[in-house]
Amino acid sequence: MRQENSICFSNINQPESWKIENYMASGGYLQWKKILQGQPGDKAREAIIETVKSSGLRGRGGAGFPTGLKWSFMPKTEKQKYIVCNSDESEPGTCHDREILKLNPHALIEGIAIAGFAMDATEGYNYVRGEFIKDCYPTIELALQEAYSYELLGKNILDSGVNFDLYNFLGAGAYICGEETGLLESLEGKQGKPRFKPPFPANFGLYGMPTTVNNTQTLASVPKIIEQGSAWHKGIGTEKSPGANIFSVTGHVKKPGNYELPLGVPFADLLERAGGMMDGKNLKAVIPGGLSTKVLPGNIIADCTMDYESLASAGSALGTGAVVVIAEGTCMVELLKRTSRFYYVENCGQCTPCREGTGWLYRLLQKITQGNGKESDLALLLDVANRIEGNTICAFGDAAAWPVQSFIKHYYSEFEYMINNHGKSIAA
Repeated sequence: MRQENSICFSNINQPESWKIENYMASGGYLQWKKILQGQPGDKAREAIIETVKSSGLRGRGGAGFPTGLKWSFMPKTEKQKYIVCNSDESEPGTCHDREILKLNPHALIEGIAIAGFAMDATEGYNYVRGEFIKDCYPTIELALQEAYSYELLGKNILDSGVNFDLYNFLGAGAYICGEETGLLESLEGKQGKPRFKPPFPANFGLYGMPTTVNNTQTLASVPKIIEQGSAWHKGIGTEKSPGANIFSVTGHVKKPGNYELPLGVPFADLLERAGGMMDGKNLKAVIPGGLSTKVLPGNIIADCTMDYESLASAGSALGTGAVVVIAEGTCMVELLKRTSRFYYVENCGQCTPCREGTGWLYRLLQKITQGNGKESDLALLLDVANRIEGNTICAFGDAAAWPVQSFIKHYYSEFEYMINNHGKSIAA
């Protein structure tokens, strides 16, 4: 783990950082206690939302929507309201939320509680990826029990008159449940299939009640922002992309891992922190924000900084901050086939473009790699991808289409070579 201007991992270097005593020794739960000891009411809630809004914090789950603005959408009503944490970290290449759950779970619990208070939600759920059952789920479950034992959650917390209950929920391992409405369906005991929007969760969410869904890293950032103030957070990163982000760097690097760094860090610096290229090879390409973001050739990303605006202008996205580094000698056709198989297997089957289109993409790529491809298959691949993009209930369709579009755009010659040479890779 490498960190700088740490927000989510400020105390992980302590022994047994996941224990509540060690979290509290470094100032943990102090902000929650201050809120409880203050004058709970609409003004206090609005002040917290304004702090988060002016801090510039954006959702770290991939969409990058302003967090404070999202909180402000919660209607002021007497209905039951919910705050839901999306800990269903399933985007390939992404593994920072798991580290928070394992090493700093109380920062997440405190962040969820503060968010719940700010939106007048008295119940919260932490939806955890099913594969984490033997990894970090026991840690977050123990942390929740500790928080209750210290009377930091429950009814009339610390005699403040504030009620907030939090529950961990273990998912069943479906990628589609990373989409917030698919997650809510699963949380209700149904198949994890995304809902039509509108209505949005703020109006019709969990059990039909007003609900806000935020990502793990987003909520774990809240206590530090409340402690240090919005100006402090805006002083990290760039003007349009403030704060720090945890970059999960994988692929052909010497030191793969999670690096918490200010947004706007040059890609070259991030690559250097990850030890540089493995085996002294040259950089060929990078998938900068998880498998669903568009691939960028090495010569393009070399001039990029790791923030929302720079990567968007280069033709990709920051996404979840999962940086997949690809070295020379890698067959991009085989890599795209493997990527497309993931989306073929993981689609929920609800929308025809995904259900049928992802199968077409995978089978066409399989045909090419087996030496039976025709040059017209490349136009067909793009046609199928274009018909999927923008024509599904959720963004899964876009996620399946973008890799195909970007791989063929930047590496057309590799696909053409394999077709003309009956399955032989130019990288061989």
